[in-house]
Amino acid sequence: MEVPRAGHSVSSPGSPCEDMMMKNLSLEAIQLCDREGNKSQDSGIAEMEELPVPRNIKINNITCDSFKISWDMDSKAKERITHYFIDLNKKENKNSNKFKHKDVPTKLVAKAVPLPMTVRGHWFLSPRTEYTVAVQTASKQSDGDYAVSEWSEIIEFCTADYSTVHLTQLLEKAEVIAGRMLKFSVFYRNQHKEYFDHVREVQNNMMMPSVKDNSGSHGSPISGKLEGIFFSCNTEFNTGKPPQDSPYGRYRVEVPAEVLFNPKTNLYFGDFYCMYTAYHYVILVLAPDGSPGDEFCKQRLPALDIADNKFLTCTEEEEGRLVFRHAQDVILEVIYTDPVDLSLGTVAEISGHQLMSLSTVNAKKDPSCKTCNISVGR
Repeated sequence: MEVPRAGHSVSSPGSPCEDMMMKNLSLEAIQLCDREGNKSQDSGIAEMEELPVPRNIKINNITCDSFKISWDMDSKAKERITHYFIDLNKKENKNSNKFKHKDVPTKLVAKAVPLPMTVRGHWFLSPRTEYTVAVQTASKQSDGDYAVSEWSEIIEFCTADYSTVHLTQLLEKAEVIAGRMLKFSVFYRNQHKEYFDHVREVQNNMMMPSVKDNSGSHGSPISGKLEGIFFSCNTEFNTGKPPQDSPYGRYRVEVPAEVLFNPKTNLYFGDFYCMYTAYHYVILVLAPDGSPGDEFCKQRLPALDIADNKFLTCTEEEEGRLVFRHAQDVILEVIYTDPVDLSLGTVAEISGHQLMSLSTVNAKKDPSCKTCNISVGR
């Protein structure tokens, strides 16, 4: 059951809001009082016999854009309850506990239905976001006004990441624009000279995984959780070689593709996003079979066939030679989940420019892009 947004006027019998009724649950346009229980003079809420206050609120079955809510109530006047008023706010909003016109989209009114009740809607719920919720019981009167209880206690909860179902929807969108496949031979990683000096002098020549930042889709289950090393593999169309420009530093390590990508490596789709530009990025994860990174991804990400997918392939040709291809029309960001010995590749300074404007570090996804968004919270 979906809970639509409340509007900006008091609902009355026969109003357009009555057309929003749904099976077992509906919302109606309202104005509400503040949570302290002071009745607004122009709110259209009537004062009458006290209604039971919701107590012991429970939130469960939380997804990236829905949750179930239930509570206990005294039996007094329970039969007169016709609606529930739900105040749902992002926890970061310090002034969210007052019912103002600007706050109305997060104030919900649902017809009284058996509990638990599902609240669902990507227009007011976002993934991986902390919310507060409080509830009133209400009785709709014959003149369209409401009698209301006092507010319940305030409960906090956090929505979940994208599920594999949501990521599969992103995957399907990314496949549409991936383009034809081009051959490549190396994975490469650009950094400043100080990074490679640190790897040699402090980390015993090992590039170590680090936690992925918060770039890309807000609901991506790998952001802030998966540990890995970022590599690129895109090539220039006219040369077939890595580009000489980079936003991440003037020094580059190039590692033969077969070192990181082979039949003993599993491949996963991680994300699809853009940054208010025409370029679209696809995040892929390469995880050695049975590694901690592989176990993490198996539970959260759609797996790809390494020999047959739209983004990054490893195929075996004559005499067992491995051939590698990448999608032409998206920028691939490849996360390798194990440490990599610097001696497996070569480090050299690039001849191009350091294009900082192309950096994807903590980049925010464009929520209005129809190409790379799905119908869940941003």
